[in-house]
Amino acid sequence: MKDLKEKTIRGGLTRLCAQGADFTLRLVSLMVLARLLGPKEFGLVGMVTAFTGVLILFRDFGLSAAAIQRPTVTEEQISTLFWINILVGVGLTLFTMSMAPFISAFYHEPRLLKVAAALGVSFTLNAAGIQHGVQLQRQMRFTALAIISITSLVVSTAIAIGGALSGYGYWALVAMTLTQPLLNTVGVWLATGWIPGPPRRRVGIRSMMYFGGGVTLNGLIVYIATNFEKVLLGRFWGADALGLYGRAYQLINIPTANLNSAVGEVAFSALSRVQDDPVRLKNYFLKGYSLVLAMTMPATIVCGLFADDVILVVLGPKWKAAGTIFRLLAPTILVFAIANPLSWLVMSLGMIRRALKISLVIAPIMIASYVIGLRYGPKGVACAYSVVMMLWVIPVIAWSVHGTVISFLDVMTALSRPLAASVVAAGLAFAVRSSYGQSLSPLPRLVLETAVLLVTFLVILLFATGQRSLYLGLLQGLMRPASVKEKSLASA
Repeated sequence: MKDLKEKTIRGGLTRLCAQGADFTLRLVSLMVLARLLGPKEFGLVGMVTAFTGVLILFRDFGLSAAAIQRPTVTEEQISTLFWINILVGVGLTLFTMSMAPFISAFYHEPRLLKVAAALGVSFTLNAAGIQHGVQLQRQMRFTALAIISITSLVVSTAIAIGGALSGYGYWALVAMTLTQPLLNTVGVWLATGWIPGPPRRRVGIRSMMYFGGGVTLNGLIVYIATNFEKVLLGRFWGADALGLYGRAYQLINIPTANLNSAVGEVAFSALSRVQDDPVRLKNYFLKGYSLVLAMTMPATIVCGLFADDVILVVLGPKWKAAGTIFRLLAPTILVFAIANPLSWLVMSLGMIRRALKISLVIAPIMIASYVIGLRYGPKGVACAYSVVMMLWVIPVIAWSVHGTVISFLDVMTALSRPLAASVVAAGLAFAVRSSYGQSLSPLPRLVLETAVLLVTFLVILLFATGQRSLYLGLLQGLMRPASVKEKSLASA
């Protein structure tokens, strides 16, 4: 607690750098694999992950979040949670294998039988490393987590590319999906050096199971609401349509998924430590929230205004049809950037009932919109998805912060500054594109558009909206430990 601010800032920076590397690696792998494999190969794996993805929510039963949220945990509790995770992981593996014939029959695709059975093994691989990862998070050892994550991604990506070059098709993607959790689990075991003890009864994990169950149920509802359209598209429009939509969806989610994973992991750990200190809780949350918004809004504009260039550069000419889908999904980047950080606040305060109520209200509305848009194919579904997301974001903000130390005005104030900077930057970038971009090929044009947008956005954000002090404060917090260490060495 004494050095929590500095640890949070350093941990946040480490995770941001790691997620930046993660983003780059995933983008490069997507660019390479999209050129080696076609929409059908991605669509086949996507058909299975539309089903198995929901089971990922059960792989730790929310026990990792429960262990992090608790002020203190004992050795007996962590060991017991480990064995519960193993039991759940093995159960999910067996369940997935038993469901493989059903998945194959549902899509009328016999190749999915072996794919589903193979992907089921990932649940056991993940389960073995969950509580080791929790210990690293509670200790705020985010550098170790970053190294493990990047290493496992590099190796698994290399295996996927090698498999695609060797002609293994969709099995290259399956190999990538299995290799990454295996390497991650090995890494966290080596980093912690912890060997779990035997499970114990009556060690006080009932409340943790309750919290974890709430987290899992909430995640299940959200997952169904945000992935049901993929099941519908695969069933009624086929692998090609799902492949196009799935790649556009994956690409559109990279900015928010990486940022929310990087900042959210650190923020949840830090906010959980100060949940009984309202002043520090409010200060930490608003700073982290402002940072996420500032880093996400430029990505939203780039995806919305320059979608065709992004698709051509990242995926290649044969994916051109995904450009419109990608543009229609662009508003979801902003919505997730606004809404996802609110879960840090709600979960760190233990308000799991509120999170469930919000999800239960939103999910049916989203699913109904997919059904309405389905008749128009991937484009109709993407449009319906974005419209609903934009409509519910304001009510969700008000509901999430109600009764907490964070007010609706606090959130809107934090939102207004990067939003104003984004509007001005978007206008200037589009003007430059219209004047000089038409004579350029897609890659240099995208670089020019993005550079103009980012520079303009940063100048306005730092000097015109009063955000300079926020980032200077973060920089001072980052440098302070080094300064203290130097003074200690000098006095010695």
